[in-house]
Amino acid sequence: MHNKTLAELSTALQDKEFSSEELTRHYLDRIQQHDPSINSFITVTEDLAIAQAQAADQQIASGNAGTLTGIPLAQKDIFCTNGVKTSCASLMLDNFIAPYDATVVEKINDAGMVMLGKTNMDEFAMGSTTESSYYGDAKNPWDLERVPGGSSGGSAAAVAAQLTPVATGTDTGGSIRQPAALCGITGIKPTYGTVSRYGMIAFASSLDQGGPMTRTAEDAAMMLNVMTGFDEKDATSIERDSEDYTRSLNNKLDGLTIGLPKEYFSDDLDSDIANVIDTAIKEVEKLGASIKEISLPNTRLSIPAYYVIAPAECSSNLSRMDGVRFGYRCEDPKDLYDLYARSRGEAFGEEVKRRIMIGTYALSAGYYDAYYLKAQQIRRLISDDFKKAFLDVDVIMGPTSPSTAFKFGELSEDNDPVSMYLADIYTISVNLAGLPGMSIPAGLVKGLPVGLQLIGNYFQEAKLLNIAHQFQQATDHHQQTPDSFQEGK
Repeated sequence: MHNKTLAELSTALQDKEFSSEELTRHYLDRIQQHDPSINSFITVTEDLAIAQAQAADQQIASGNAGTLTGIPLAQKDIFCTNGVKTSCASLMLDNFIAPYDATVVEKINDAGMVMLGKTNMDEFAMGSTTESSYYGDAKNPWDLERVPGGSSGGSAAAVAAQLTPVATGTDTGGSIRQPAALCGITGIKPTYGTVSRYGMIAFASSLDQGGPMTRTAEDAAMMLNVMTGFDEKDATSIERDSEDYTRSLNNKLDGLTIGLPKEYFSDDLDSDIANVIDTAIKEVEKLGASIKEISLPNTRLSIPAYYVIAPAECSSNLSRMDGVRFGYRCEDPKDLYDLYARSRGEAFGEEVKRRIMIGTYALSAGYYDAYYLKAQQIRRLISDDFKKAFLDVDVIMGPTSPSTAFKFGELSEDNDPVSMYLADIYTISVNLAGLPGMSIPAGLVKGLPVGLQLIGNYFQEAKLLNIAHQFQQATDHHQQTPDSFQEGK
């Protein structure tokens, strides 16, 4: 059962090959068997999952089931889930039981899907490795000594190890696409404002965006049909007509122009990865697309701009975590200042503290113009680069990550945080511009997955999914899975 895609599971449930309860128990058994070695889950909601599966079976029996009714999934532990711990992988929220559902969770529940649990992540989504999680590292199923990427590393690892057919993720600077690349799965970050952020605990409000992490582009399209839509509870949600993201999956690629940014193929890119990406691009060309070299000259400025803007917004968003209203509170505070200082000092991890300090500094009266304002001006230049490029090309393509999954500690936050930040060089500019981007498996280098990144113009998710689906119909990279997690049925 765990080898099936969402589309295949949907058909099998409708054809009564097995029940949702049988499917759910199968995945719960796999989590119990395999997750101790990869630590992809923070919370497993077994009782809730069984109850939801039984309700789904009744819905299927009555003939009122939707496409995704009865299919299990995992939620990244950044989405509020009513009555279930929502920790953001932090000691600060280790005791926080969300009193409501995030809009994404509500939509998924309305679709009749079954929540298996909440996945591990970098603390408050700050990191590219999951090494900052209070609950310990999530491991990459392809090599347990390597990182799964981050911040949605637990979601990526769980899908790659086939402990769930799909998981939600969030992407602030590449946190869906980079772990998808490192774990060999498909992940898409929609256009900013397409998926509601209500109930998604904020890291950087102008950059955060939720999206699905799946095995195939078709599965991602099915999930976007459920996850997207205007939400009046989210001031950044965009009101537009609903869309069927599966509608154009089978369109031919004839007439499409693919742009290759020369900045993405510099000497910084590992040569073996460059060869895999080159082969993937030639495959897309064979499918009918034409290739054109383009330039995104301000790409090199994306990391410094991002690491001013994102920490500035995080320092503001996390100011509510003060030990007063909810979350961790220090023992026996002497006064209010001591309560604030010790609660935050004891409950936040090193990377979160680092970013809060950077952001607070950048927003301070004497430095606002020099840092934050300048970073926002650079952000506009980066956005303008993309606007110019999309006058000549339909989609931009290149590597998702400059390397395959690295070993734990190799770019550790404690040892070399700047090197860790550079791991997102190809993904960050997409968030700064608010564009849709996705990563799909493109092959292996020394037994480790390589991701191909596709970037589209605003609201062009369907076009990205079409290209990805056609590529996956012509190749089998998305079908490759880690050998050690294949046993069982």
